[in-house]
Order: sequence, then C-alpha cells, then structure tokens
Amino acid sequence: MSETNIKSPCVENCCLNDKDVCLGCFRTLDEILSWSSMSLSQKQTTLNLCEQRKQQAPYAKKDFNSR
Repeated sequence: MSETNIKSPCVENCCLNDKDVCLGCFRTLDEILSWSSMSLSQKQTTLNLCEQRKQQAPYAKKDFNSR
C-alpha cells in the first residue's frame, strides 16, 4: 500500500523562533510555505528534519518527572 499524500505536521500552534522554525511543528518558514508543492520524498525528508529539530529543542527534552 503506497502513500499518495503526507498530511501536514501542523499542530495549529504557530510561533516562529529567532531561526524561523515553528515551535509547534518544527518546520522552517520555507518548509511551511513550500509544503503543498513538495514531492512525497521531500515531505518525508522534511518530517525527518522536524523530528531531529524537536529532539534538539531544549523545552522538548525536559523531563518533568525528575523533580
């Protein structure tokens, strides 16, 4: 079963940091603007980059259970 489209990772919590990366979905402004014209391969690559950015985000790594 092949995927014909990849849903936008937008979480409707749009706020760009000083590097123009959305704090909600971790896409860059350029990635957000070009999402609808990207190929499936480009979208998958973008999602992989978003996951890497999320893992590197200081607020995403906090462990609130270790107080």
